[in-house]
Amino acid sequence: MASRTSTLKFFSLLISSFAFFQMAMAGDPDILTDFVVPQNGTVDGNFFTYTGFRVLVGGAPPTAFKVLKASLAEFPALNGQSVSYAVLQFPSGTTNPPHTHPRSAELLFLIQGSLQVGFVDTKNNLFTQTLQVGDLFVFPKGLVHFQYNADSQKPVLAISAFGSANAGLVSIPSTLFTTGIDDNVLAISFKTDVATIQKLKAGLAPKP
Repeated sequence: MASRTSTLKFFSLLISSFAFFQMAMAGDPDILTDFVVPQNGTVDGNFFTYTGFRVLVGGAPPTAFKVLKASLAEFPALNGQSVSYAVLQFPSGTTNPPHTHPRSAELLFLIQGSLQVGFVDTKNNLFTQTLQVGDLFVFPKGLVHFQYNADSQKPVLAISAFGSANAGLVSIPSTLFTTGIDDNVLAISFKTDVATIQKLKAGLAPKP
């Protein structure tokens, strides 16, 4: 009996350790060096500098929602550093449609304007807030969230930080209506008809 109890405790500890290991490995993989050297082997101060945001200084405001990113794709020095940035520009009345970041939470800092934000948790609870300049808002990792500039006159500027060099982006509208999912599947899922689904797909199709 004592042997069986010890065995159960061992397997319980093993399962707990495995779960902890999985959580620890959920983000970017750890590296065993200070930084990841590029394939060409050239590393100097320029390698650790990203100048892609200079266009924001004195630049004309966009006419549509725009994101400027400093992630692994744009800034290779972030490889292994578990961090990235994005600058979000919202002209009046524009939105960042519902989406998720599968590999990171998002911490948004509002610099200009007023911004409506929200996310939905795994119990379908909606959490919303209207942010003012200087506010921070966190979107938990992997949850569907959105941002909306409801002001009809003033633009919004925000900065988002991520705990991953490659947080990933899954746009809900694009995923559902531009990836070739069968019209009948979508019509049944949304309790509507195929004609409505086709209109939605047409509205999201790239403009020629």
